[in-house]
Amino acid sequence: MESGFAKRLEALALARVPGCKALVSAERLSGGASQETYRLRVATDKGERLLALRRAAGGAEAEDAPERPGLAVEAQLMQCAKAAGVPEPEVYHILEAAEGLGDGFLMEWIEGEALGARILRSPEFAEVRPRLAYDCGRIAAQIHGMDLQATGLGAKLWRMTPAEFVEQTWARYQALETPQPMIDYAAQWLRANLPQDYRMALVHNDFRSGNFILGGKGVAAVLDWETAHIGDPMRDLGWICTNSWRFGGEGPVGGFGEREDLFRGYQEVSGKPVDPAHVRFWEVFGSFWWAVGCLGMGEQYRSGPDRTVERPAIGRRSSECQVDCVNLLIPGPVARLTESPPFTTRDLPRLDELLTSVRDFLRGHVMDASSGRSNFLARVAANSLDIALRELALGPAALQAEEARLRGLFASGSGADASLDDLRWRLVHALRAGDLPLDDPALQAHLRQTVVDQVAMDQPKYSGYRTALAAGGTKPAEPAKPTKPAKTSKTAKTGKPSP
Repeated sequence: MESGFAKRLEALALARVPGCKALVSAERLSGGASQETYRLRVATDKGERLLALRRAAGGAEAEDAPERPGLAVEAQLMQCAKAAGVPEPEVYHILEAAEGLGDGFLMEWIEGEALGARILRSPEFAEVRPRLAYDCGRIAAQIHGMDLQATGLGAKLWRMTPAEFVEQTWARYQALETPQPMIDYAAQWLRANLPQDYRMALVHNDFRSGNFILGGKGVAAVLDWETAHIGDPMRDLGWICTNSWRFGGEGPVGGFGEREDLFRGYQEVSGKPVDPAHVRFWEVFGSFWWAVGCLGMGEQYRSGPDRTVERPAIGRRSSECQVDCVNLLIPGPVARLTESPPFTTRDLPRLDELLTSVRDFLRGHVMDASSGRSNFLARVAANSLDIALRELALGPAALQAEEARLRGLFASGSGADASLDDLRWRLVHALRAGDLPLDDPALQAHLRQTVVDQVAMDQPKYSGYRTALAAGGTKPAEPAKPTKPAKTSKTAKTGKPSP
């Protein structure tokens, strides 16, 4: 940790934590895509104590945007939610500019598990999981029932109708200037199926496994209020059902539960019925929104301020969300890609061998020799190299087939010399203009196959990929076993890259 940062942290602890004598340690946690979270251990006159520091990425002092309340308001949200009965940590101090740490706040450390995959699979939560969907429904209802006027939050939070939320998200995607036809298709579906009967309430907007801490008795704290707003509360119920946050589990609620239990818990506290079709709209929106959000993470790597290896890796997760949109809106038959022959580079190591050697170094040496965030980033880097290896093997066939389908889709028009990128943009513009009906079978088949091919390269273990293959009666490929390349000359070797 940079020494100046450590000194500022210690000054904060000494000034704001009663009885604090020294900062013992500060560890940045791996979770959190757009904010930083640190676990602080301080020595006090009553022994050591754990605290949590949440701050803006890079220690920025960002101006509040209308659609993002800022960390000071996030701290107030947590305080108000705690007063309303929502499980929350106690907020001790909101950072000030003079402290030199950027925007953020200091809060109570809550013991428990925050990683979605561990919540789903850890034996210690076996007794909690069967009722977790029901509990989440009750907590969501408590959040949505908060009095916006009495708390003062009504004047500080952005208001968004479903239509405004869809248009805002679609505009963010268009500003990225990347042709992703399935995102445009989902946008058009959402615009045509907007909820008409809804009430406005406080929306957490990121209420899901991974953003709450689970203890032995249930949810111990709801975290990450950074995108809270006033809008349609069914957004929260649809979001916790979105496939991205099931972590490979079978249950439609966070991978651990059933929609019926979620709705029952919600209705018992709120006294309001839940329309499953209304929630399904927001489930589609959830995959659409996160597909755009992932692309935005990749753009952050290109433009800053965060150029860590994590950003482009998250960018490639957009295809996971797009395949979820496929499964929700246009399921049907797809084919699996076939691998291209490996590169031949005479006696020199091939490109795939160079990438494999770096990947194996990260997994076999760097990860063994590191811990905490460095260990996490080494794993992310190794996973990114896996994507590159799969794209080398599968990309040529995918691009060739995509171009052929697009030329067939636009066979009646001009542009015989158009590039693949030109054809993608032509499809995007046609969707945006409403020139192609959403129920066109050729359009749906093209989108379905293109997205499935992309996720096969980005993350073939993703549950949505398996669902897409199963919908069309296609079996997933058996995992390939790593093999040692065989020699074909003095030093030249052959063999396909391991998955």
